[in-house]
Amino acid sequence: MRVAAVVPDLAELRDVLAATTTDVALIDVTQGVDLFEVRAIAVRWPGVAMVALGLNEQRQDVVRCGRAGFAGYVARSASIDTLCKALADIVAGRLACPPEISGGLLRALFHGDPRSDDAGLEQALTRREIEVLQLLGRGLSNKEIGHELSLSVATIKHHVHHVLAKLRLSGRAQAMRRVRDAPWIAPTSPQAGHK
Repeated sequence: MRVAAVVPDLAELRDVLAATTTDVALIDVTQGVDLFEVRAIAVRWPGVAMVALGLNEQRQDVVRCGRAGFAGYVARSASIDTLCKALADIVAGRLACPPEISGGLLRALFHGDPRSDDAGLEQALTRREIEVLQLLGRGLSNKEIGHELSLSVATIKHHVHHVLAKLRLSGRAQAMRRVRDAPWIAPTSPQAGHK
């Protein structure tokens, strides 16, 4: 194992991944990390195994990290030897976890785990909310979105409120950034059935 770089944030991780050939990225999640940014990195560099360091070994946290694109995790209580073995296993495509965690992962793969208090990174958006989010991503005002979709400003405000709530965003600027960094949440051709 050779350390290519130590970086303070996900923005610098993107720079390192763009400039080097990297097999694994160990990301400290003990202070919180933007899972949408992690997911954007996972989509951009699918050959890099991302590992959550210091993860609380609880089912909902492991599922949440898996949905964000982490290939594995190392628990807070892990020793250096355990860390090195886990990294080697993850790069080789193996993940060892307790039975209750693996059971939670399997349930989450099947339309989500109904017992989970986490519905995923975001709740499913309706077809109309996806359209509104696309236009928010382009920086349009409520009036401009209403004109584009032939809807009233009041209706657009309602949709914007729901989009922000479902994506857990505090405002329009965050929505614009989210669409830019995670384009899969507002695909240009919404699937039928998301009504």
